[in-house]
Amino acid sequence: MATIQNLNRVHISEEAHTKVAEAIAKLETELTPFLVNLSPAERRKYGSINEQNKLFVNKTYDYAQNQSALCSSDVDWAEFVLDYSDRARIESYLAKLNKLVDGLINAKTLADFDNFQAALDDYAYTGYKIQTGTQGFAAKYRDLKQFFIRSTVNPPSPSVSE
Repeated sequence: MATIQNLNRVHISEEAHTKVAEAIAKLETELTPFLVNLSPAERRKYGSINEQNKLFVNKTYDYAQNQSALCSSDVDWAEFVLDYSDRARIESYLAKLNKLVDGLINAKTLADFDNFQAALDDYAYTGYKIQTGTQGFAAKYRDLKQFFIRSTVNPPSPSVSE
């Protein structure tokens, strides 16, 4: 077959798999105390601040840090600073994790493609072996053929023009 094969040539060894699984488990353990599970209703209620509002929060933080005499005494500024710091740290974590997730999704896409192309090649080989009368391939072919169900496509009805 003239297909592109083996696009993903870097494979995860057992040793690397163990190290990654341990690192993920450690990350889960470290992050669990800080994770919050919001219901869909709570997500809608609290939402996410847009870029303009982030600028507003940043400017308020600047005033709190540099001109605290101008800040409201009704605000718990120690809590504000802790929330501000958490927000910045979480944003940094998310950027790094999203980059990793994107890379893993891309690697999985290539592995899926490679597997599917190899499976198609094997299916074609199985069909060839049936034609040569080699024993055992007919059952395999029937078993694999179920994944290639042909749907009946009804041609579109001709439209009646007025």
